[in-house]
Amino acid sequence: MVAKLMSVWRVLSRVRLGSLSGIRFVSQTPSSGSVGSAAVSDLQPTRAQDSHGHAEVSAYEKNPDYHGFSDDPHVDQWNMKMAFFFSISVAIVIGGTFIHYLPDHGMRQWARREAEQLIKQREAAGLPLMDENYYEPSKIMLPSTAGEE
Repeated sequence: MVAKLMSVWRVLSRVRLGSLSGIRFVSQTPSSGSVGSAAVSDLQPTRAQDSHGHAEVSAYEKNPDYHGFSDDPHVDQWNMKMAFFFSISVAIVIGGTFIHYLPDHGMRQWARREAEQLIKQREAAGLPLMDENYYEPSKIMLPSTAGEE
């Protein structure tokens, strides 16, 4: 058992936790070693330049209200509104229809229909709606009083 644990420990000790999660911890301090607060421009990443000299522009800089549907701000907002309208409408309509057509929980509706049928049958036969004895007294087996001590 100890040998198995040692072999597993050897394998796990070689694995770098940073490579599993994909996270790198990078210092944000300026390399000059000066003490003090860093300027905002120091914290911004440098822009990548392509072969034509144009800088790569983030979609959030072109459109601060970027929703992830399109690069065009008008189309992006239109697609966002349509997606939310239809998704919420579908959820309400299909969800409401599904809940409405669920089977009778606890068989409450069936019990009511059965009681109404029994009442109609008893009224037609001229019997009272309820007997004074719920169970037939002749069928109830009671313990004898002589057995108790």
